[in-house]
Amino acid sequence: MSKEATIQSARQVELLEAAYQYALAHGLADLSLRPLASAIGSSPRVLMFLFGNKDGLVKALLARARTDELTVLDQLAQADQPIGLAPAVEQIWAWLATEEHRPLLRLWAEAYARSLVEPDGAWAGFARATVNDWLDVLAACQPQPERDSEDGATRRTLALAVLRGALLDLLATDDERRAGAAVHHQLALLRVVVTDIGAVPTGRHGSCT
Repeated sequence: MSKEATIQSARQVELLEAAYQYALAHGLADLSLRPLASAIGSSPRVLMFLFGNKDGLVKALLARARTDELTVLDQLAQADQPIGLAPAVEQIWAWLATEEHRPLLRLWAEAYARSLVEPDGAWAGFARATVNDWLDVLAACQPQPERDSEDGATRRTLALAVLRGALLDLLATDDERRAGAAVHHQLALLRVVVTDIGAVPTGRHGSCT
């Protein structure tokens, strides 16, 4: 890589990070290059040069947000043994409910909704990709017999639906106590393991084995 390309790449990373912090604070719905450039010490011309156009910048910002999301989710999938679906949901909800993560989660919710109504724009595929990301991580937290079964797929889909619904409720109302109570109520359904002799409950912190 040439020195010029290296400088350009470093500047692009620097400006992307600054733009990401701006998006966390202001959202993406009314993003305009001129006020953004002014806020991060750049110019619309430089942003256009580095990212192609506004859609290119939005795509880069969504990819940056997805990186933060995946960093959290991947931590669950790196255990030596699957931790089980219910413990995974508990850990994910604890992270989602932490107030300092609200800016990222509001940005996620905005991008998720926009990708549903603007499927061909810069937001294209974001909702589907994030659903697949979450389902993949939840699957990795399930023991293999459960993971590979039809019931296991249904259980992790239920888990994701509960988490997503509670998150949207939390972002809308800021009522963590009520949303959290609903999540923990639904966890009772996820602590049931289907065995050859029937359904038996697991312990609160045990893995689904």
